[in-house]
Amino acid sequence: MTLRVAIYVFPNVEVLDFAAPFEVFTTASRIHGRRSLAEPAPFEVCTVARSAAAVQARAGLRVLPDYTIESCPQPDILLIPGGVVDAELRESRFIGWVADSAKSVSVVASVCTGAFILAKAGLLNGRSATTHWEDLADLQAAFPAVRVVDNRRWVDEGDVVSSAGIAAGIDMSLHLVARFAGEELARATARQLDIPYTGEA
Repeated sequence: MTLRVAIYVFPNVEVLDFAAPFEVFTTASRIHGRRSLAEPAPFEVCTVARSAAAVQARAGLRVLPDYTIESCPQPDILLIPGGVVDAELRESRFIGWVADSAKSVSVVASVCTGAFILAKAGLLNGRSATTHWEDLADLQAAFPAVRVVDNRRWVDEGDVVSSAGIAAGIDMSLHLVARFAGEELARATARQLDIPYTGEA
């Protein structure tokens, strides 16, 4: 079974926050394909935004999303990266979409300040979560119902998973590869990406 991973992109999104998970999931599928030609890929990855227009990420990289939030096929994993999220937090239509999507996906995941979006959508109330070390205090102050965790690369709460800042999204994505497609594939993916893999948060 192929799981659809939808990665949200928005103006001033942190490039590595969305590009690193994209690379992890697509690399996992590529490696799987080399080994099991007869079996479907474990992951199919797409990008989604509030509109079909190109999105300018932080530092100027332009990204053309595959879908809008209205046209995106039902994802199995919804990933919300971070960056400058202030404008996204004010978009009630988008926040509602995240909250509604959480009812039907297997996992909603965040990287870095994407945790603020999950919290705004009410997905972190009474749960543990993490974000970039610089933003931990702000997350706790803005959303006191969240149990904010420090010194963790990622926090898995079952149907909601959050990661610390920027490159920690790689570790979280590898964890999700292991969770949905097996530890062996996660290790092989990390090896292909030439990064350490411990499987620990």
